[in-house]
Amino acid sequence: MKIFEVTEYKEFFLDALNRLLPQLSSSAEPLTKTDLMEIIKSRSTKLLFAEDNSQISGILTLVFFKIPTGTRAWIEDVIVDSETRSKGVGNLLVQHAIKLAKEMGAETIDLTSHPLREPANRLYQKLDFEIRKTNVYRYTIYSRNFQTRLKTKNEEIKILTQRARHWVKPKGHGLLN
Repeated sequence: MKIFEVTEYKEFFLDALNRLLPQLSSSAEPLTKTDLMEIIKSRSTKLLFAEDNSQISGILTLVFFKIPTGTRAWIEDVIVDSETRSKGVGNLLVQHAIKLAKEMGAETIDLTSHPLREPANRLYQKLDFEIRKTNVYRYTIYSRNFQTRLKTKNEEIKILTQRARHWVKPKGHGLLN
């Protein structure tokens, strides 16, 4: 098993990401080449892949940021392929992320994990992550899924408008006089 940082675009990486993303979120839209290149080029983001026998079996995103209280890191989008779970892939990805965060001078690493993801939560606790007594809030500014739904709604409105035109008879013909 090899853990490495993605530092250049390859179609193979994009395909692997798009294959794994639905295992994390059913609402995640496929990434484009541009999306992946932006992630790779970002100085504050490290995209880690786990590879075994020339197959990508897991991913992890590590984000760094400097704030007045120090340098922090955040782990996001940890995905281990359903066919390779319970084989240590997640453990290796998180340990590699911890090593990178230390090298970058981060004082803490945060992450979130849904309570129903019991194996993942056990892993994080085994690696000395502590459950914080805090609330996590989200304010959605833009959602690619919302834009897709909006486009679909606009198309539905167009179709209904066209149908409505056929229902309304011109003035002087029938009930609308």
